[in-house]
Amino acid sequence: MGEIGKKVIKNQDAIVIIDPLESGKNRIYVEAKKNNLFMPFNTWETSYNINLIKKILEIKGPAYLCDEIMQDESFDYLQKSFKYSILGYTDEKEFEKKRILDFGCGSGASTMILARMFPKTNIIGIDLERKLLELAKLRAKHYNFTDITFLQSPTPNSLPQNIGEFDYVILSAVFEHLLPRERTELLPKIWKLLKPKGVLFINRTPYRYFPIETHTTGLPFINYLPKKLSLWYTQKLSKRNLAKDNWETLLRKGIRGSNVREIYKILQNTPQKPILLQPQRLGLKDRVDLWYNETNTKRFKLIKKALFFSLKSLKILTRFTLVPSLSLAIKKSN
Repeated sequence: MGEIGKKVIKNQDAIVIIDPLESGKNRIYVEAKKNNLFMPFNTWETSYNINLIKKILEIKGPAYLCDEIMQDESFDYLQKSFKYSILGYTDEKEFEKKRILDFGCGSGASTMILARMFPKTNIIGIDLERKLLELAKLRAKHYNFTDITFLQSPTPNSLPQNIGEFDYVILSAVFEHLLPRERTELLPKIWKLLKPKGVLFINRTPYRYFPIETHTTGLPFINYLPKKLSLWYTQKLSKRNLAKDNWETLLRKGIRGSNVREIYKILQNTPQKPILLQPQRLGLKDRVDLWYNETNTKRFKLIKKALFFSLKSLKILTRFTLVPSLSLAIKKSN
């Protein structure tokens, strides 16, 4: 790295080095001070300016600095997932001049990708955390996106008032973070905002009964255990710094994913019935195909390919779809 213009930011957990490049980008490197600090990625080359990087560091901390930026900028991280989990069901032309609700938009990475994928749409991003929405607004300013509005939910169980109806609603990596009571209270309210024939997308949510819980703990078979045993198992054996977390904190972090039955049970008493769509575009034939294509197959390529053939064989033999994560499209009846 060059010395001119290089910035070094020291944190109690890590040292962050930001190195300006001749291309106009900034190279980030994060050096952890503690060996047990869980860090998904420690380096990334970004188009973000110094002030935006510092804001992400302030809100997300050093361990998730690169990860947070990659969610927006790396095609293989989130945009590839959106390509298959949305366009695998619906033609992009159908989004023109429509309204999209990005529920649980967080710091806006998903919203930025939606704005790039569907430039002729109006997007509303909603989240509960004010600090995350501040970051989302800075991201929109960075890209000069003008047809995006960010709103704060007043409480965990309610939505902003008078936001109108939507043609599409997207919950990306959100549903698993809702507490059980929030799921049953919020989902019908979100469903009510969806226009007849509109589509609700729930993607990147861990499947509740997959043998390995990869999202929060990284532990096998924990999805099959009752909560008390799951809590003990997590606190004792997970290597993701969860030893001091109680059960509600783990639920908020996403330890319990979801399944089609749970979502349908919540929606079945609403006036317009849910219709589960099947992915039929981009060469997809079922949700196993969707999972495999939306996953970053460059990492653990052979393992994922072996898992793919195993899951396809299971579906052929039993007609049961088992996938590590859900990417669902649910249409609202007319």
